[in-house]
Amino acid sequence: MSWEIQGTYFENCSCDMICPCSTSGLTVAADTERCTVALAFHIDAGASDGVDLSGRTVCMLADAPAMMMDGGWKAALLVDDQASEEQTNALNAIFGGQVGGPLADLAPLIGEMVGGGPAPIEYADDGFTHTVRVGDMVDLSVQDFVSGLDPTGKGIRVSGVGFPADTLAAGTATVAKVNAFGLVWETSGKNSFSAPFAWSA
Repeated sequence: MSWEIQGTYFENCSCDMICPCSTSGLTVAADTERCTVALAFHIDAGASDGVDLSGRTVCMLADAPAMMMDGGWKAALLVDDQASEEQTNALNAIFGGQVGGPLADLAPLIGEMVGGGPAPIEYADDGFTHTVRVGDMVDLSVQDFVSGLDPTGKGIRVSGVGFPADTLAAGTATVAKVNAFGLVWETSGKNSFSAPFAWSA
């Protein structure tokens, strides 16, 4: 199977600000006893073995130890309910790490898939404010930091991260509520990252 996708992504986690997990390549512990994270990916363009994936959205949820490399994550994968069966199968394989790409390295860290499946997903991104709602399970909105002292207005960036993109915009969640498959948290005011992404395998 060959595939490629590109689009925009954002996440919120339980760390206070500039998550040490992501920015250390998972070599430093989270700010909290458990790391809880929600990631939303919207595909602007892409395909897998001829199946068009453009316009589809995926939301990933995980509850992990503070040292994320210890593994044993509890995770869930929610796929846009507007996806066809072929699209859903392709997205599950890509985001489950079964067909190579960036998520293949993370898949062994997952100890239990606690749930998932099709869900109504609403995704919005204006470049600085990023929002996703997944039925009554996920309500997440984050805002990138933009300094009034920066004449470019581009916002604060963290480089050299690698996953899910090399350069991430740092920010904070204005709303962050998750209640899905026993994964329950409220992390408003905590760390967020956003970025365009492009993956293939």
